[in-house]
Amino acid sequence: MPPMPPPKPNVLNREEVAHSRLFTIERLDLRFSNGAERSFERLKGTSRGAVMIVAMPDPDHVLLIHEYAAGFDDYALTLPKGLVDPGEDIVTAANRELMEECGMGARNIEPLVELSLAPNYMNHRMHVLLASDLYEKRLPGDEPEPLVVETHALDDLPALLAREDFHEARAIAALFIARERIKATQSGNAWW
Repeated sequence: MPPMPPPKPNVLNREEVAHSRLFTIERLDLRFSNGAERSFERLKGTSRGAVMIVAMPDPDHVLLIHEYAAGFDDYALTLPKGLVDPGEDIVTAANRELMEECGMGARNIEPLVELSLAPNYMNHRMHVLLASDLYEKRLPGDEPEPLVVETHALDDLPALLAREDFHEARAIAALFIARERIKATQSGNAWW
């Protein structure tokens, strides 16, 4: 049995130190169970969450998009994704984002996993969903330009990893998780 972690630290003070259209930076002053005190800053996400979609046009292929990644000032190859809008559940949000970004809807969407990124600095969570039984349907989105959609073999992940424009950790993890889920389903094994 793994050892139990200590109790969560006490929050002595919580203060918003910066705010923009996309981000809120919050400072937390904490006291840990051993008496040590520290200040941490974190990016606060929305409480609605976000979705990332592994869209399968057939059992062997996945749809990826090229979109501008401002953090790198370059285009990146990734999975379709976006925020959950007010009043949406994650399945509805995933189908809407798929229609906006890929021009496809899905008759079958199932949650795969929830991922975080840099949890020491962000409270952002990404719901990864597997979409299949696709059909053509485009909705207007908030992208500043049309996205380029590519189809790739799910079993050819090493070739994707060798590309300079495919580096988003959440997308890489999502594809490996989806591939294992599909293999387990095809072999009749239980999915963890």
